[in-house]
Amino acid sequence: MSQPPDTTWQTYKRLLQYTRRHWWVLSGSVLGYLIYSGMQPLIAEMMRVITETIENPTPHMVLVICVAPFVINLVQGIGQFLGAYCITWVGQRIVYELRNETFTHVLRLPTREYQQSSSGHLMSKIIYDAQQVTAAGTDAVTVILREGLTVVGLLGYLLYSNWKLTMILFTVGPIIALMVNYMSKRFRVISRRIQGSMGSITQFLGEAIEGNQPVKIFSGQQLEEERFEKASRRFQKQHVKMEVSKVTSTVTVQLVVAIGVGVITYLYIQIMGEAITVGEFLAFIAAVGLIQKPIKQLTDVNVKVQRGVTGAASLFELMDRPPEPDHGTVPLTRARGELEFRDVSFGYVPDAPVVKQLSFRVSPGETVALVGRSGAGKSTIAALVPRFYEPDQGSILLDGRVITDYPMLDLRRQIAMVTQKVVLFNDSIRNNIAYGELRDCTDDEIIRAAKDAYAWDFISKLERGLDTEVGQDGVQLSGGQRQRLAIARALLKDAPILILDEATSALDNESEHFIQQALERVMKGRTTIVIAHRLSTIEKADRILVLDQGRLMESGSHAELIAQNGLYSQLHQMNFADS
Repeated sequence: MSQPPDTTWQTYKRLLQYTRRHWWVLSGSVLGYLIYSGMQPLIAEMMRVITETIENPTPHMVLVICVAPFVINLVQGIGQFLGAYCITWVGQRIVYELRNETFTHVLRLPTREYQQSSSGHLMSKIIYDAQQVTAAGTDAVTVILREGLTVVGLLGYLLYSNWKLTMILFTVGPIIALMVNYMSKRFRVISRRIQGSMGSITQFLGEAIEGNQPVKIFSGQQLEEERFEKASRRFQKQHVKMEVSKVTSTVTVQLVVAIGVGVITYLYIQIMGEAITVGEFLAFIAAVGLIQKPIKQLTDVNVKVQRGVTGAASLFELMDRPPEPDHGTVPLTRARGELEFRDVSFGYVPDAPVVKQLSFRVSPGETVALVGRSGAGKSTIAALVPRFYEPDQGSILLDGRVITDYPMLDLRRQIAMVTQKVVLFNDSIRNNIAYGELRDCTDDEIIRAAKDAYAWDFISKLERGLDTEVGQDGVQLSGGQRQRLAIARALLKDAPILILDEATSALDNESEHFIQQALERVMKGRTTIVIAHRLSTIEKADRILVLDQGRLMESGSHAELIAQNGLYSQLHQMNFADS
């Protein structure tokens, strides 16, 4: 479906707000194109002057018609340079601001938004849709200003030359307007389809590249080729439709204008031959000829405008999605680390709770392990503490206050987190350990954290040490090395609350032994929530919470739970094979 007229106009107005910020540069562009378009009527007028000079030559007029083309083109060139430079600066600046504002907003979207929208579609909006605004903001506006002012100037000249013939030419105007209006709607529809196809292409491409090993091991190349080819074919078909529509629109407009010119020529020859001179008529026809090119370009630019408006609407839709709720007003410098869940229920989809009426309390400095089969809600509980998700019912407290009372930034500064899926950035080891708010840490602090995480041994052996680039998602490192860098990052943060979600899953037994020693040191004085399948961390926890289908079934130390011979004992005997 195309956008309703009101929605389209709202998008236009919102884009204009970005333009107003740079009105002074835009004024320079208008001035430049006024100079450029002002020369077009002079070119038509030169036809009259040349005709009359040929009929009645004088030395002065011969000199004028010889020098005039150079002067006109020089002035036109100056105007076009000024106009093009200013409008390109404004257009690129608008897209720069739009793209950065969109990216900044995306970083603050709730985690649910990332789950409901594929990364490929989000990337397509920021990259492809913003590029469509670039075309509308530079190329399209350039044509609209330059050719629009040219049309105005030439129409003024035509009215001045012979208003009767010009009024006849105006009769084709409504036909052109109806054609442009119809094609605008069609261009918007096709543009939206192209955006959807580009989002699918980006999504399938990202999945195939990131999942190249499963694709190969399960012989999924043909399946991925078919998915990608199908999305690419849709993209290609929509582009062909766009080009066909554009050419059809342009040719139709040119034919309508040509009919008008034919009628005017007939009327001159048959009826009005004595009313105007040959020179005046040739100048009039020259002006009509000159006006066809800007009308054609104004018709063609409609495609870019509609693409740009559709792209802007897509970006604005993303920017209008509500960010994470952050209404906390109670400042928090460093928490004591007392955590409490009070009747907390949560589900990723309505009426399907993953956590059900969960209540427990963790004292400052206490280590609590979460145990249960897969799907019991362990990782969900860990994600609720830093407010990646909001509970559907109940509340979570930190140091006796509901965590929503604290500003989001203050709350998350109290938490360090290491998960099974390690996220590393295509940057140096130094910047991956000292990431974000840790960028000001010294090399000594970084090295100390790396040593505590038993990562310094392999880092020091690398040719560039801390300056070694790890590649996208740490592809240059082994799984255990990536995990140790993530642990070093958490150790460097030195937060009062530590969440370890399968933090040692990628380590061999020897590495886990060393990491376990480091974790035991860093756990002292910190509230720690541990999720692990291996027993070494869990057995030494101060308390173990046993979960089943989102409910708390058992609680106690390792020895107490073994003695109860309940669910924990069964899991222990199976060595958590089903967890």
